[in-house]
Amino acid sequence: MTSVIDVREAVGLIRDQSTVVVGGSGAGHGLPQRFIDELATVFAEQGHPRDLTTVRVVGIGDFADRGFSQLGLPGLQRRTIGSNIGNEPRLGALVEANEIESYSFPQGVLSQLMREIAAGRPGLVTGVGLGTYVDPRQTGGKQNARTTEDLVEVVTLRGREWLLFHAFPIDVAVIRGTTADEDGNLTMEGEAVQAEMLAMAMAARNSGGIVIAQVRQLATRGSLRMRDVKVPGALIDHVYVDPDQWQTYITRDSPYYAGALRRPVRPEPPLPLDVRKIIARRSLLEFPRGAICNLGFGISQLIGRVAWEEGITDQLVLTVEQGIFGGVPVAGNEGGAGFNYQAMIDQPYMFDFYDGGGLDIASLSFAEVDAEGNVNVHAFEGRVRGPGGFPNISARTPRINFVGTLTAQGLQLDIDRGVRVVKEGALPKFVPRVKEISFNGKLARERGQQVRYVTERAVFALGDDGLVLTEIAPGIDLERDVLVRMGFRPRVADDLRTMDSRLYAAGPMGLAADFAAAAPAEPSAAPPAAS
Repeated sequence: MTSVIDVREAVGLIRDQSTVVVGGSGAGHGLPQRFIDELATVFAEQGHPRDLTTVRVVGIGDFADRGFSQLGLPGLQRRTIGSNIGNEPRLGALVEANEIESYSFPQGVLSQLMREIAAGRPGLVTGVGLGTYVDPRQTGGKQNARTTEDLVEVVTLRGREWLLFHAFPIDVAVIRGTTADEDGNLTMEGEAVQAEMLAMAMAARNSGGIVIAQVRQLATRGSLRMRDVKVPGALIDHVYVDPDQWQTYITRDSPYYAGALRRPVRPEPPLPLDVRKIIARRSLLEFPRGAICNLGFGISQLIGRVAWEEGITDQLVLTVEQGIFGGVPVAGNEGGAGFNYQAMIDQPYMFDFYDGGGLDIASLSFAEVDAEGNVNVHAFEGRVRGPGGFPNISARTPRINFVGTLTAQGLQLDIDRGVRVVKEGALPKFVPRVKEISFNGKLARERGQQVRYVTERAVFALGDDGLVLTEIAPGIDLERDVLVRMGFRPRVADDLRTMDSRLYAAGPMGLAADFAAAAPAEPSAAPPAAS
């Protein structure tokens, strides 16, 4: 029987050395933030619970002091497991100081692992992560010297290599919904994502643990529509109410994020024409009409807004790994939400679709690229971070654009129907060898993936012999502005082309007319073979 308690009682249920899984995503989506607040307060007052293993699927925080940053308290945690610690800087500081163990696994791996734990299986068997940093022949996902236990291993099944990510028992799952009735039945009508709340609850229940749910409001027994219940009350032990529960850290309550209303299409001021918009535009040129797409964090998030400006959003199926299928993904610090979508599904199902090669194309950011076409997106600038869903999205998607500037730190450009470098960035991003591998170029060639590396002044393709320079921007000098700014010399295509001048001009590019003139998209080819 579910009991209604207050949040301090909920925190009091956590014992020393427990494994605690916390639901939610990114900047407050579906996050039981009140529980995190109280856990940090209780530990500061009492020194307990301590030596916890904390788990979250998506990095939880505002890149400053909220979320898992609040749990960056010496002694509170022995180990932490997640996909991206980058938006949890205070916790990241403990990892960098070698004070707690830390693992960084792909977002989809952790999402799907909740189901494997629920089912009592030994772990998740997947091709995602082979040949990358998470492969135990590289780092195995360990983020510092203190972290030594192997939680992932290479296994051979039917003559092929796979990775097995180990299952582990969950003592406490802390999830969130919008409403719970007196029996604990949980609905999520006000949430921006559904995440894997059901899988987490089942995993804790079948581990012999307990499930705690945060909700905004209570309802009387029998008053909730049965079809609206996302987590049955039989799986929830305790509920507490946070009447001030926000939808995200930034938005209190948007009916558009919740899918209760469709946002009207109205003219909006266009994004300023800057280097990020240029790169987003060039990536969008690769998207065929009717394609099912994923847009990664950073510059790629702008593609949804550019598509909106061009009037072609309804001719693409844009998806977000947190479960938004179709519509317009939200950019910036609320990335993970969306509006005017076709459906909101649970996150593990979205990663099933991605891992199986269901996407037609994806646009993802890069931090470093090397001569072999390897990409590093998770380990740079001297801080521990993580890849989020990048390894899942990039593993089997047949067409991928990796996007970023050619150099960083101080780059200044003059944009006028072309590009002129006013001040070069001090940090080269095309390097002889990436620090760690988030995407393996060699395996991508074996899989037959079509890969582009898109910058503001040059576009590269992944060829049989590594990177090939295929396009340069108008106004750019090939040797001075591109080749000498790289840590290796790529092969230059015999038919080197000039990038589309529309990328550098104010006003729409006219992609609606391009799409109208294009033939309907062909059905997707068979996805690249798993590895």
